[in-house]
Order: sequence, then C-alpha cells, then structure tokens
Amino acid sequence: MPTLRVNGERREADDGARNLLSYLRFDLGLTGTKYACGEGLCGACTVLVDGQALRSCMTSVGAVAGGDVTTIEGLAPEAASMGELHPVQRAFVEEGAMQCGYCIPGFVMSTVGLLAREPHPTRGQVQEALAEHICRCGTYVRILRAVERAAGGATPGSTP
Repeated sequence: MPTLRVNGERREADDGARNLLSYLRFDLGLTGTKYACGEGLCGACTVLVDGQALRSCMTSVGAVAGGDVTTIEGLAPEAASMGELHPVQRAFVEEGAMQCGYCIPGFVMSTVGLLAREPHPTRGQVQEALAEHICRCGTYVRILRAVERAAGGATPGSTP
C-alpha cells in the first residue's frame, strides 16, 4: 500500500494506480481540489507535491508515494483554526479574483508553489506559472493582481 503525507498527516492508500484527485476527494473528503477537465489541461485539480504544483487528475497515488501532498485545505491549518486565511488566499479575496470560484483552488496552489521558489516573480514568471490554468469566468486580470499582492506588491513589468 502506498503511503504519503497529506496536509501533514500520514495516509495509506489501497490502490497505487488510482488517480490522486479521486483519492483526495472521495477517500479523504478533501473536496477543495476540483475535478474539471480530467485531462490535466485546466488546472482546477492542482495540488502541491513536495512543494511543486502538480495536476492531481493525471497523477497516480503511487507516483507520489512517500511524498508530501498539500491541498487547499492544508495551506494554513493554524490560521484556519483561528478563522484566518493563507496570505495567498487572502490576496485573492482582497483583489476579488474569483467569480464562481471553481478554478481558484488550483490558481492558489500554483501561486503558493511559485512564491515558494520565487518570492518576487516578474509578471512573465507569474504568467508562465499560471499559463495552463483556465478561468471560465475570465478573472485573469484580478488573478494577476492577487498574485502581485501576495508577492508583496506590484511585480516588475506590471501596469499600475
């Protein structure tokens, strides 16, 4: 049985061939990770595995065995217990970067991964990190502003 850490807790899965998205949603009840295209094209199912953004619909549980998986629910457990948000989540709220909100967990997780490796990304780095995400409501400008806010201000190359 594959073993992994999900949001800081050791977990065992019955089937290493099963995709990570269905394991997270149906076995662990972590429904913040969204099913959308099922083909790794939209980004709604993005989680962090060992700090790297990964499409959970295209990844088997066995492929991440031994890894550390973080879902949107696990971003800031201490803050959440006090009714607070992770700084990236807060930036998305403050910028009104969502309309229906379905895609936002994936955007947030990719942003957290980006800022962990590049705390002050350029506009180009932000666009590259989020390029394979789809927002059907079209809130891309507000999403970019939210990432800039989370990074501590306007990024180089941004417009006022």
